[in-house]
Amino acid sequence: MRLSRRTASVSLAVALVLSVAYEAVPHARVPADDHESADPFGAACRIRVTGSRVTAYCHNPYPETDRVSLHVECARWWDIDTDSSPVGAGPAQTVRLTGRCWKEVGDAWISHRRES
Repeated sequence: MRLSRRTASVSLAVALVLSVAYEAVPHARVPADDHESADPFGAACRIRVTGSRVTAYCHNPYPETDRVSLHVECARWWDIDTDSSPVGAGPAQTVRLTGRCWKEVGDAWISHRRES
Protein backbone atom coordinates (compact mmCIF):
# COMPACT_ATOMS: atom_id res chain seq x y z
CA MET A 1 0.00 0.00 0.00
CA ARG A 2 2.86 2.36 0.77
CA LEU A 3 4.26 1.96 -2.71
CA SER A 4 1.01 3.12 -4.34
CA ARG A 5 0.85 6.23 -2.11
CA ARG A 6 4.42 7.09 -3.03
CA THR A 7 3.69 6.56 -6.73
CA ALA A 8 0.59 8.73 -6.47
CA SER A 9 2.56 11.47 -4.72
CA VAL A 10 5.30 11.42 -7.34
CA SER A 11 2.74 11.46 -10.16
CA LEU A 12 0.94 14.40 -8.61
CA ALA A 13 4.21 16.30 -8.13
CA VAL A 14 5.25 15.72 -11.76
CA ALA A 15 1.83 16.83 -13.03
CA LEU A 16 2.00 19.98 -10.90
CA VAL A 17 5.50 20.87 -12.10
CA LEU A 18 4.54 20.33 -15.75
CA SER A 19 1.41 22.47 -15.48
CA VAL A 20 3.31 25.30 -13.75
CA ALA A 21 6.10 25.08 -16.33
CA TYR A 22 3.56 25.37 -19.18
CA GLU A 23 1.97 28.48 -17.65
CA ALA A 24 5.40 30.11 -17.31
CA VAL A 25 6.15 29.84 -21.05
CA PRO A 26 5.87 33.26 -22.69
CA HIS A 27 3.26 33.49 -25.43
CA ALA A 28 4.01 35.74 -28.40
CA ARG A 29 1.36 38.34 -29.21
CA VAL A 30 2.20 38.57 -32.90
CA PRO A 31 3.99 35.91 -34.95
CA ALA A 32 7.38 37.05 -36.20
CA ASP A 33 7.77 37.27 -39.99
CA ASP A 34 11.13 36.88 -41.69
CA HIS A 35 10.81 40.11 -43.68
CA GLU A 36 9.86 42.24 -40.69
CA SER A 37 12.27 43.72 -38.21
CA ALA A 38 12.47 42.69 -34.57
CA ASP A 39 10.83 45.93 -33.40
CA PRO A 40 8.55 45.47 -30.40
CA PHE A 41 4.90 45.34 -31.42
CA GLY A 42 1.53 44.35 -30.04
CA ALA A 43 -0.96 45.88 -27.65
CA ALA A 44 -1.33 44.33 -24.20
CA CYS A 45 -4.94 43.20 -23.76
CA ARG A 46 -7.09 42.29 -20.76
CA ILE A 47 -10.26 40.27 -21.36
CA ARG A 48 -13.12 40.07 -18.86
CA VAL A 49 -16.07 37.70 -19.25
CA THR A 50 -19.16 38.61 -17.23
CA GLY A 51 -22.02 36.18 -17.83
CA SER A 52 -22.65 36.26 -21.59
CA ARG A 53 -20.77 39.52 -22.21
CA VAL A 54 -17.08 39.98 -23.08
CA THR A 55 -15.14 43.22 -22.67
CA ALA A 56 -11.52 43.66 -23.70
CA TYR A 57 -9.20 46.61 -23.12
CA CYS A 58 -6.07 46.80 -25.27
CA HIS A 59 -3.29 49.31 -24.59
CA ASN A 60 -0.59 49.86 -27.19
CA PRO A 61 2.68 51.17 -25.67
CA TYR A 62 4.56 51.02 -28.99
CA PRO A 63 4.92 53.64 -31.77
CA GLU A 64 3.28 51.49 -34.47
CA THR A 65 -0.52 51.07 -34.74
CA ASP A 66 -1.86 47.62 -33.80
CA ARG A 67 -5.14 46.52 -35.44
CA VAL A 68 -6.87 44.42 -32.75
CA SER A 69 -9.99 42.26 -33.11
CA LEU A 70 -12.05 40.48 -30.46
CA HIS A 71 -13.11 36.90 -31.17
CA VAL A 72 -15.85 35.31 -29.04
CA GLU A 73 -16.62 31.59 -29.16
CA CYS A 74 -19.92 30.68 -27.51
CA ALA A 75 -20.30 27.54 -25.38
CA ARG A 76 -23.59 26.37 -26.95
CA TRP A 77 -23.42 24.80 -30.41
CA TRP A 78 -26.42 26.82 -31.61
CA ASP A 79 -25.09 30.16 -30.34
CA ILE A 80 -23.38 32.28 -33.00
CA ASP A 81 -19.65 32.98 -32.55
CA THR A 82 -18.57 36.55 -33.32
CA ASP A 83 -15.49 38.37 -34.62
CA SER A 84 -15.28 42.14 -34.24
CA SER A 85 -14.04 44.46 -36.94
CA PRO A 86 -10.37 45.41 -36.52
CA VAL A 87 -9.84 48.55 -34.44
CA GLY A 88 -6.65 50.58 -34.65
CA ALA A 89 -4.88 51.02 -31.32
CA GLY A 90 -2.48 53.86 -31.98
CA PRO A 91 0.65 54.69 -29.99
CA ALA A 92 -0.10 55.13 -26.26
CA GLN A 93 -3.80 54.52 -26.92
CA THR A 94 -6.25 52.20 -25.14
CA VAL A 95 -9.23 50.77 -27.03
CA ARG A 96 -12.29 48.92 -25.74
CA LEU A 97 -13.81 45.96 -27.60
CA THR A 98 -17.06 44.22 -26.66
CA GLY A 99 -18.88 41.07 -27.70
CA ARG A 100 -21.49 38.68 -26.38
CA CYS A 101 -23.24 35.35 -26.66
CA TRP A 102 -26.89 34.55 -25.99
CA LYS A 103 -25.89 32.12 -23.25
CA GLU A 104 -22.44 31.18 -21.89
CA VAL A 105 -19.12 32.27 -23.37
CA GLY A 106 -16.83 29.35 -24.22
CA ASP A 107 -13.66 31.28 -25.11
CA ALA A 108 -12.53 34.78 -26.05
CA TRP A 109 -9.27 36.03 -27.52
CA ILE A 110 -7.69 38.98 -29.32
CA SER A 111 -5.90 38.90 -32.67
CA HIS A 112 -3.27 41.49 -33.61
CA ARG A 113 -2.29 42.79 -37.03
CA ARG A 114 0.16 45.44 -38.18
CA GLU A 115 -1.40 48.35 -40.01
CA SER A 116 -0.39 48.34 -43.64
